[in-house]
Amino acid sequence: MSTAPNFNRLAPLYRWMEYFSFGPWLWWCRSAFLPDLSACRHALVLGDGDGRFTARLLRINPDLRVLAVDASPAMLSALERRAAPHAARLRVECSDLRIWQPPADAPPYDLIVTHFFLDCLTTEEVEALAIKLRSAAAPGALWLVSEFAIPSSAAGRAIAGAIVAALYRAFGWITGLAVRRLPQYETALQSAGFTLEKRRDWLGGLLTSQLFRASPDRPAD
Repeated sequence: MSTAPNFNRLAPLYRWMEYFSFGPWLWWCRSAFLPDLSACRHALVLGDGDGRFTARLLRINPDLRVLAVDASPAMLSALERRAAPHAARLRVECSDLRIWQPPADAPPYDLIVTHFFLDCLTTEEVEALAIKLRSAAAPGALWLVSEFAIPSSAAGRAIAGAIVAALYRAFGWITGLAVRRLPQYETALQSAGFTLEKRRDWLGGLLTSQLFRASPDRPAD
């Protein structure tokens, strides 16, 4: 297993880097299905960066409790600052999610959130994570995903492929990220028992928002 990338240096600049590179599109991608999450009560948020989404989620859903897990202490500190008004409903844990285990005493999660995080993993790592989280998820739990994608058209593949490759090179240089291609996360989630319910694409298919739902039956331990 490669060393976890170090996103600490990016924490103070993350919002502005995002804005100057993609404007509001990444935020629109993250928040596309926020209205679908109003009934959720126990959320697991993985790799949320500087925590803007988690803070918004806690603000609009006063009955929600969140466990946020990230390998970057600086990103978690930024998240805690943004979500400070809702601190009583927020727990954070600093861990490499490839080896992290859900707390044994936690209630089943009815919401899992991964915004621009799965692209930091290989397909095999996403598969292992999805299987692990399916065991911790409630029947019918939602999994909200925002990610980069490669469109099916020839022109889309050429343009998006170049952008994604450039992003991987930049983040590899800055953070030490070893991954260099998008994982096949849809197949991994479906194999673990999550079914795609909704999808919305942005910027010609370069960005995608997806909402998966866990099968009604929890897997046996």
